[in-house]
Amino acid sequence: MKIPSASQTRILDEITMQKHYDHSHQLMEYASNTFVNWFKENFKEREQMIHIFCGSGNNGGDGLAIARLLHNDFYQVKVYLCALGASSPDNSKNQDLLPSTLKTKLLWINEGDEAPKIKNTELVIDAIFGSGINRAVEGYWASLIKHINQSEAEIISVDMPSGLYTGFADADVCMSANRTFAFEFPKLPFMLPAYAHLVGEWEFKSIGLDKEAISKLACNHFYIDKALAASLLKKRKKFSHKGSYGHALLIMSKYGMVGAALLAGRACLRSGTGLLSLHVPKVGYSIVQSNLPEAIVSIDRHEFNFSTPPAIEKYSAVGIGCGLGQQNMTKTGLRSTLEEVMKLSKPLLLDADALNILASEESLWEFVPPESILTPHPKECERLFGESQGDMQELKHLSKISKKHQIHLILKRANTVIFCPDGEIYFNSTGNPGMATAGSGDVLSGIITGLLAQGYAAKQACILGVYLHGLSADLAVEHFRGEEALIASDIIEFLGNAFLKTKQP
Repeated sequence: MKIPSASQTRILDEITMQKHYDHSHQLMEYASNTFVNWFKENFKEREQMIHIFCGSGNNGGDGLAIARLLHNDFYQVKVYLCALGASSPDNSKNQDLLPSTLKTKLLWINEGDEAPKIKNTELVIDAIFGSGINRAVEGYWASLIKHINQSEAEIISVDMPSGLYTGFADADVCMSANRTFAFEFPKLPFMLPAYAHLVGEWEFKSIGLDKEAISKLACNHFYIDKALAASLLKKRKKFSHKGSYGHALLIMSKYGMVGAALLAGRACLRSGTGLLSLHVPKVGYSIVQSNLPEAIVSIDRHEFNFSTPPAIEKYSAVGIGCGLGQQNMTKTGLRSTLEEVMKLSKPLLLDADALNILASEESLWEFVPPESILTPHPKECERLFGESQGDMQELKHLSKISKKHQIHLILKRANTVIFCPDGEIYFNSTGNPGMATAGSGDVLSGIITGLLAQGYAAKQACILGVYLHGLSADLAVEHFRGEEALIASDIIEFLGNAFLKTKQP
């Protein structure tokens, strides 16, 4: 699913109105009805006072239509119209459509007016600025937003919290919504940590924007949904065999960290690879043989650490790094592996200590093949590429890095981000805070390496792997009824369920 910019969304609105409606306010009416239907599902109490703050633009027009629809459904509504300038035509239309009982009680708020009193037991619907704003809110209107925030009433923002736009995030001048309901698409700020306390819980629903126009829209930001993941899944053939699905090699673990190899290995097998070889130090041999009998064990010549890779030729894809350590011999072994992988053009995934070594040994970058996949968490990312000043700057910075080295970067966090060398950026829709547990990253490495071994292209393996990883965790949490108890092994156990759910229509 595409994540358009505010200007692109305005163009889609215009095309939809021209092709499907006689009057522009009809699309606003459809959008407002969509919001109200969602609101009624989530807020059933009709005696609770709802304060609806509307601006003078189209977001305010949405707010006025919402006020009318809720009033007609017997909700208790107070409507405020902020005098921000001349009203847009559709805003004026919805002022005229207000029923007389609301129109006579409509309160205009002018600069300098005393802010209305709001109880913490009441609700606020925020429709002041919306997604069209392109600069910081200042002066009286900033103080009004701060007043609403300080009321401690539950705030529901329409499309976008007022004052928030993609280049700016300051809690002093942005509505701090408990919930945000967006039209047609999620917005880019919803994906970024800096905005989480402003956006709150968010949902979006289609308002019927023109599908053809959406399909033709040039876009670099995408939201990984079920439809996208399902479109990437390969169907297994009836007369296939284990050799049809590749042979993955995972080079992982040192003494005391063999569990990382087991987690990645089990996840790799569950992702559908035909064969798996786990390369571990000698100390890991009996552990792997007894705990993962489906795997072939490749034994390093060193007792406790990784030092030398096996011959790479026979493997379909290589994943390296989980639980590896950063000993000098391991650094040498990593260099040898990278050189061999590059020479043979094998798909490659680098994670954990492989990334930490790469951060400290910059000369290794020349041996990282194009289309390689790197899966850092935020701290590893910082070690590799330096600290970014804000989330928007980080997106631009990491996208440049991805293009420069022609690699795929997976930044692991909520709404895990995939940076592709063609400039596209994908945000994941699955996953939960229970995944903040030891070993979940090892599981992701195993899944993606398994997909690479099966012949998925690097971008496909990233998108599908991240989606399935998060969905497995969601299904595990649903089964155990809680995020706190989730462990990495649970994610593996529900991977089959995630495949099945993704395939379902």
